[in-house]
Amino acid sequence: MIDPLSPYRPDALAGHVAIVTGGATGIGRAIARGFARLGADVCIASRKPDALAEAAAALGAETGRAILTVPADVRNPDDATRVVAATVERFGGLDTLVNNAAGNFLAPAATLSPNGFRTVIDIDLNGTFHMCRAAFAALSASGRGAILNISATLHYHGTPLQLHASAAKAGVDALTRNLAVEWGGAGIRVNAIAPGPIADTEGMRRLAPGDAATRAKAGIPLGRFGAADEIAAAAVFLRSAAAAYVTGTVLVVDGGHCMNQPMMLMQQ
Repeated sequence: MIDPLSPYRPDALAGHVAIVTGGATGIGRAIARGFARLGADVCIASRKPDALAEAAAALGAETGRAILTVPADVRNPDDATRVVAATVERFGGLDTLVNNAAGNFLAPAATLSPNGFRTVIDIDLNGTFHMCRAAFAALSASGRGAILNISATLHYHGTPLQLHASAAKAGVDALTRNLAVEWGGAGIRVNAIAPGPIADTEGMRRLAPGDAATRAKAGIPLGRFGAADEIAAAAVFLRSAAAAYVTGTVLVVDGGHCMNQPMMLMQQ
């Protein structure tokens, strides 16, 4: 596959400062790598210090840039404030926030515990709100603030075993549109990316083990799983000057998967 970031100049994001939550693994790590590779200063946040340390070392070696790490739980508003403060202190400002931290698991609605439902809402939706609110002043002060929320397509149709995540991501989409309207006057663009099935991620390992992965691939019109770097390329576009007039949009990057799901569900 052609390098998804190859269309961009090597200094496309030079001078930018970004926070990526859930940035130690998967899609978040790919976005952090893409931003740093194109010249941005990057802070990655995660609940796991060991994962952060490993990711920072690897990303630094791959991009030649020092990666700031801040252990944090986005469910805690004080942690969100601390991540922003550490980033501004280290790099002198902040203009990009990527809300990627998420939790998910397979669970029938009839046996989904209140705690399980609440936990996913708390990470995906409440955590996104906490980070946005904590970053507002710095993003506004930058004069070119951008928020990218990592959503999903689960709620575009009924998705078995995914009530909790579907509800959370539907909320993320609503938050994206509302903040785009409310914060546009502060110079902050707010968009979201809804990835489809992405290979070599924890989400795919948990949600589509074994034969489920084969069935999932059969429902993708482009005939393959996506790559994390393809989501990173979309994130770079939405952060870049090329998207300066884009706000309140949820960009679906899924190989056509969500359009084909109603038919696939009927065939199961």
